Amino acid sequence: MPILLCWLAVLGVGVVASIRLPALLSNTFTVPGTDSDRARVILARAFDERPDGVFTVVFRVPRPSDRAVRRRLRHELDTAAALVPTGSAGSLQSGGGILFGNIDTTLDLQHAKTYTSVLRRYLRSTGGPPAYVTGQPAIQHDLEPVLRVDLRRGEAIALPIALLVLVAVLGLCAAVLIPFVFAACTITLTLTVLYVIAQHFSMVSYVTNLVELIGLGLAVDYSLLIVSRFREELDGAGETDDAVVRTMQTAGRAVVFSGTTVAIGLAVLLLVPVPFIRSIGIGGFLVPLASIAAAATLQPALLSLAGRRGVRRAPVAAYLRRIGIHLPVLPGTVDLDSGFWARLARAIMRRPVAFLAVGTAIMLAAAAPAVFLRVTPGSISALPQFPESARGLTLLRERAGAGALTPTEVVVDAGAPGRARSRPVHAAIERLADELFHDPEVSVVALGRASPYVAPGGRYARIIAVGRHEYGDERSQALVRRIRDTLVPAARFPAGVRVVAGGAPPQGVDYLSVSYGAFPWLVLGVLALTYLVLLRAFRSLVLPLKAVVLNVLTVAAVYGILVVVFRWGVGASLLGLYHVPQIEGWIPIFLFAVLFGLSMDYEVFLVSRMRESWDHVHDNRRAVAHGLERTGRIITAAALIMVAAFSGFVAGRIAGLQEFGVGLALAVLLDATIVRCVLVPSLMAVLDRYNWWLPVRIARLARVPASPLVEEGRAGRPSSESEAAT
Repeated sequence: MPILLCWLAVLGVGVVASIRLPALLSNTFTVPGTDSDRARVILARAFDERPDGVFTVVFRVPRPSDRAVRRRLRHELDTAAALVPTGSAGSLQSGGGILFGNIDTTLDLQHAKTYTSVLRRYLRSTGGPPAYVTGQPAIQHDLEPVLRVDLRRGEAIALPIALLVLVAVLGLCAAVLIPFVFAACTITLTLTVLYVIAQHFSMVSYVTNLVELIGLGLAVDYSLLIVSRFREELDGAGETDDAVVRTMQTAGRAVVFSGTTVAIGLAVLLLVPVPFIRSIGIGGFLVPLASIAAAATLQPALLSLAGRRGVRRAPVAAYLRRIGIHLPVLPGTVDLDSGFWARLARAIMRRPVAFLAVGTAIMLAAAAPAVFLRVTPGSISALPQFPESARGLTLLRERAGAGALTPTEVVVDAGAPGRARSRPVHAAIERLADELFHDPEVSVVALGRASPYVAPGGRYARIIAVGRHEYGDERSQALVRRIRDTLVPAARFPAGVRVVAGGAPPQGVDYLSVSYGAFPWLVLGVLALTYLVLLRAFRSLVLPLKAVVLNVLTVAAVYGILVVVFRWGVGASLLGLYHVPQIEGWIPIFLFAVLFGLSMDYEVFLVSRMRESWDHVHDNRRAVAHGLERTGRIITAAALIMVAAFSGFVAGRIAGLQEFGVGLALAVLLDATIVRCVLVPSLMAVLDRYNWWLPVRIARLARVPASPLVEEGRAGRPSSESEAAT
């Protein structure tokens, strides 16, 4: 009872934390230590502006050249800027049927977004032409309600499907509710910890959706595994408490190892020196840790409270069958020894090489398009189009060009006060501006000898270059690289002058460069740590290697499917998905970390049961077949619940979360069907007794019993080598 009361308190605190958390969240792609971040610091300190705190006001007017209209709108822009702390109005510019101007601030994104409604109320009250408040703070402000609605929509899809699957597996009984109680407690615990962290560190807006939908799938899966094993243990002799102990020694142990592998995959994201990636990693990392804590404490308490009566099926299904209503039954839920999974296991054991070849061919075909994967730091066109900020962006892009909202700012640090106005430095600035003007990707170049192009004191100057495409486009990225690698050196700045490129396009390039510079090390770290954890879990040298290789194949297949669906647009319109030229940069990294952990869930569930059978009979074929028979239906049920949870992302209106949801859902589906139910058993049948090999010396280092090679069919107690290692 004390344990249940503690978790009830966690549940209450977590509900409050989940309500207050969104106000602390914001999306920023700054990367400390890069040129774009140095430019951001100079712009904030010397020019009193922060690119992530700049609003853009777009006015729709019939005659932009009308001087009376321009004077009136200039006054409105100045008055609106005065409503925002540190706000100052920039120049009013014209496009085809629009006038637009910036409100520069020194506020960070988290604080600037709170003034969006203030600006909109004032501009509507003036009675002037239609005005749209956009820019990064306004976009962030408008995304928050979209994310909340998308989360509720995702839950409305995931929860009923999860309930149906649980009823199909467990029948109509009180135990069906245990996974939902388990999930609610783990999610609220995670959100509580995130609320504390968000007080001190920047956290992305997506983190709440990620935690709640991933947490739902993970927690329900774990709880389902434990409840199913508890029912099996109750079928034997003994008291309820004894069944709880045996359940936690088997299924509970598998959950702890599984949660550990998920946590390892996501923990490595914390080493990526990019705040955006790191904050997503923190949210993901906390979810499996909370699930492990709940599995070790809350789950046994709930099982003990439920007892035999709680897991006993109600005779409703039989009654419904008598009146002609048949509830759905998952394959193999009726007879484990002669059902679907038993027949599949026997078929694979008869022709393992054929099954292995066909399954591998399917996965390689899915992975092939991954060579065409292209990434972007973000895309304005991939935002929902109904909020005011998105409509303003669309109008600005159509009339003034896609790059008007996110120009590149080349910042010149002359090294001493007044030197930015000197003839040698200014001559170099003009040479650079001339090269930019003649670049095919640049539409507008702005520079000068006074404010706002030269900071007070004369040490810093800047050139503003407006591109023809939005900041995440491949052509915009190429322009940033040309500026840094070719145009700046060609301008021949005097010695002691430092030139850095800032603004959204360079920031996006730095974000991708640093993220993917660390990605190979992330991959190696995850592979090594996962191998070591599974070596201890499976007591084998071969099985962890097999698991790692198959998981890499699954991730590659998912990358390929993302290219087919989102970049090539196959089925995108039918499913209501975005059709985009590039995948958002955080998706492949985060997918790898999450998928590597989640796919290990099924590996641990399946192989742990095979390991139990091998330890009893030392017959590889019987062990593999028995493990597939006993866990196939549970893995299928768990996969369906995961797919339902991840479908919540697909139903949303944010392109990045759609890509993430499709990737996760298809990965789980592939992993639970082709990989775990075909490739794993067929490959293990081919490897035969080498599956279980763990020499004595390595076993001693891992502090587990050894598993020396034995002849198939040898039963009985472990060998003397194994006993010695124990």
